[in-house]
Parts: sequence; structure tokens; C-alpha cells
Amino acid sequence: MGTRNLTRRPSTPMATASTALLFSLALLASAAAASSSSSDADAISRFQEYLRIDTAQPAPDYAAAVAFLRDQAAAAGLEYRTLELVAGKPLLLLRWPGRRPSLLSILLNSHTDVVPSEPHKWDHPPFSAALDEASGRIYARGSQDMKCVGMQYLEAIRRLRSAGFVPDRNIYITFVPDEEIGGHQGAELFVSSKEFKEMNVGLVLDEGLASPQEEYRVFYAERSPWWLTIKAKGAPGHGAKLYDGSAMENLMKSVEAIRRFRTSQFDLVKSGEKAEGDVVSVNFAYLKAGTPTPTGFVMNLQPSEAEVGLDIRIPPSVHVEALERRLVEEWAPSSRNLTFEFKQKMSVLDNFGKPAITPADSTNPWWLLLEEAVKSAGGKLGKPEIFPASTDARYFRMIGLPAFGFSPMANTPILLHDHNEFLHKDEYLKGIGIYESIIRTLATHKDGAKDDESRAEL
Repeated sequence: MGTRNLTRRPSTPMATASTALLFSLALLASAAAASSSSSDADAISRFQEYLRIDTAQPAPDYAAAVAFLRDQAAAAGLEYRTLELVAGKPLLLLRWPGRRPSLLSILLNSHTDVVPSEPHKWDHPPFSAALDEASGRIYARGSQDMKCVGMQYLEAIRRLRSAGFVPDRNIYITFVPDEEIGGHQGAELFVSSKEFKEMNVGLVLDEGLASPQEEYRVFYAERSPWWLTIKAKGAPGHGAKLYDGSAMENLMKSVEAIRRFRTSQFDLVKSGEKAEGDVVSVNFAYLKAGTPTPTGFVMNLQPSEAEVGLDIRIPPSVHVEALERRLVEEWAPSSRNLTFEFKQKMSVLDNFGKPAITPADSTNPWWLLLEEAVKSAGGKLGKPEIFPASTDARYFRMIGLPAFGFSPMANTPILLHDHNEFLHKDEYLKGIGIYESIIRTLATHKDGAKDDESRAEL
């Protein structure tokens, strides 16, 4: 074997400079990756901290939640104030001032309360915000509904401010109470307040639903709740006696008629002919009858009264008069000693007599901007839907404001109000990027008209 010359040649100045440059770039890339990883870990930690605050109805710890969120607002450089439209139910209002404050503002709304849970039916305590390292799932009540969205707003603004971005229009962020029990002492009062009217809001974003598919779900309207009780009366009788017109017989005829209607609506969903938000849903909330005893009920006495509670949700497209006629003539006819009472009856129309919907097509520039922003961030919106339940967005639509329901959770099972509610940490982080794009896009849209500040500059 021949001898190899192992003498090292002296490096040229150019080679040395190239090597130094490559080494510097590698160090920068490594530092950037470490910084990003650290930033993501901090964002997850803050999310977990919010999730650990027990804001479950009926006794939410609003004080702790608002104190935490105020600290987050201060860290993000946002202005903040607390409104108590009802004592003990604080509403946190944040503002990111824009350079053109006369432009219509954007409102990013979320609620601080969550529904109760049954801890013994969870794999992790519902307020532990446990991160399962193997699956990447963060388990907590509110992880989907909707503490994720509120924190994603704040994290997106942190990123934008760090990048030196300044919005043209004012950006408001609200954390409101009591959404889970109807929002009557939260968002409903807020929209009629002096503070809200001074905000000059042009568009509202609120909560949506998780999507088991790749596409994000977006909602332009929602079904209105009709909560209803039907009561039946009849003569009491011996448990062995057969006779017409007992309270239970009268009520069960109604229950059967309602069940048939429910089945007909549900069949449209099962067949794929209609989406869940497009049909009238009717669910039985309770059935109450009988004469109680310390150990149960009297078995040989037919009761003189019986009652059923119904949770009915109706889409904006429904023929309300026809449904009311069905209620009077078929479900609760007075001829069968039946009466009914609404516990809640929300209109499908806004305050101007129009269907309470937000156009989700090319006629609405806000919709086009939302689509563009999600696409720019690597996401895709699915076909716009009617939200099957109720959110605070309805109060904004009622006064004629455009409002979209949107929660950036793709490839995620729908677990709001369910046991073991969770959100994958990567999906949460991706959602921050989605909102970063949305806020940037909406904040720089000029509404097609010169604002007061622009005219002053001219």
C-alpha cells in the first residue's frame, strides 16, 4: 500500500471566513429553535395555569380568573379594565390601541366560566390540566370550551407585539361571565352597556367547535333555545281503575307526538340530508309525576298532575309560526287539559326583524378576510355552519353585528361538556398561529374608506 501525505494544507482566508459564517448560522438556528421551544413551553404552561382555576358553575372563581388574566394582559402590554355589570360577576375588557382608532374595531370574545364535571369519571382531575406526555393531550374542563381560545388570543398578541406589529384598528378582548348559564348577566348586559357602544365594534369573533377532520369549523348563526314545560292535569284515581283523561295519559300522548317529530328531524341528520344545526332538535330534559313517599312513590294512586321539560333548539330558517301552531294543537292542546310555559324563548330574528345570521360569502368582506387569514396560516375553513347550541355570539348578532364562531381545533374529537375533555398541545400551539394571522389580517383592513386619521395626514 502506498504512503498517503497527511500533511494539512493551511486554510485560506476565504475558507476560514466561510467556515465561521456557517458556524455562526448554525448557532443562530440552534438558538432560534431553542427560543421557539422555550416560547412554546411557556405558552403551554400559561394555558395550564388558566385551566387550573376552578370556574365551574354554579360557583365559578371569577376573582382568581380575572386576576390571572389581568397579569397576562399586563405582560402582553394591553390596557385593561374590569366591569361589574352585576356584582360578583366581573367582565374583563382589554384593549390593544390601533393607529387609526376611528376605524371599526375588532372584538375577540371568550367566557371564563365552564360547566360542572364528575371528577370520578375522569382519567385525570378536571382542574389538574394534566399533560399526558405520551399522547400530548392536556386534560381539563375548559380545554375546549373555551379557555383555549381566550389564551390563544393573548398568546397571538404577545407574538405580534414581539414582532413589532401595530394594528391599524383597535383590538378588544373580552372575558365574560356566565355564558354557560345563558349569558344574561354577562354578554347580554354588556352589548347594551355604554362601554360597549363606545367601542365602535365592526366584527366579533367568538367560540366554535372542535373538528374531527383537517378542516376548521366556522359558524355564521346558531339555533335559538326554546326551553319549555308542558303540564297535564286529570282526576286522581285508584291504580287499578281504567278511565280516560288521566294526567299521565294526557301527557304521554303529547310525549309520543313530540317523539315522532324528534325522530323525523333526527332522520334528516342521520341520512346526511341536513346538518345538525339545520334542523329543530327536541330533547326531553325531565319527566315529573307521581305521589312521593319517603321510600319512593305511591303505586296504587294515579296522579292528578304530570309534567315534562323540553329543550328545543330552532335554526334561523325555521317557520316559527308553524312550530308554535304544532305546539298549541298537537303537543299541548287545552282540550286534553294541557298547558305550557316557556322558561326561555329566544327569537330567531335580530332586533331589526331579520334572521340573526352573518353572511358567510363574498358579500361580506369580513368573511373573505377570515378565509384568507386562516389559509395564510396553513389552515382551511370547512363549509360555514349553523351552531347547533347557543353561544354569546347571539347577543351581538341580535344588535346587527356580524359575528363568527371559530375555535381552531382540527383533528380533535368534540368533547365540550363531556368527561375527559382534552386538547392536544400541538393543536393548541397551531391555533395561536392561526389567530396571529387572523388578528394581523383583520387589524390592517381599511374598510374601503379613508379614516379620520388618514384624512388628517393628507
